Formats: sequence, C-alpha cells, structure tokens
Amino acid sequence: MSQPEDSIETVEETCDRCGEPTEHVISIDLVTESDREQNEEYSREPYRVSECTECGETRKLRMNNA
Repeated sequence: MSQPEDSIETVEETCDRCGEPTEHVISIDLVTESDREQNEEYSREPYRVSECTECGETRKLRMNNA
C-alpha cells in the first residue's frame, strides 16, 4: 500500500544528544560543494540527513565518500 506524498516516515536510531534510541526523520539532501558558478551543477553530492524527533539534533552524512 502506498503512502501519501506528504506523509513522514520515521526510523529508530540512537541519538548522540539523547543518548538512547529515538525516532528520526530521514531525508536526502543534495549539497553543492563548489564555490564556482560554472561547475555548480556538477558538484552536488547526496547527503543523508537524520533529525531526532525528540531533541531536534540533526546529522548529515555524505553518501558517496569516494
């Protein structure tokens, strides 16, 4: 069964600030890593963003650490 596009899925992960497993909202963010405008579209990298629903702590992890 598919979920509505505006639904939020959460995953239980250990939060560094809370010190225990809590619900986290997970998303993917494309971050531009170049300061040069002409190559800007080629310098976007995917990051996994995890936000704790208890304390708001947000972690970003680059997904392709090549």
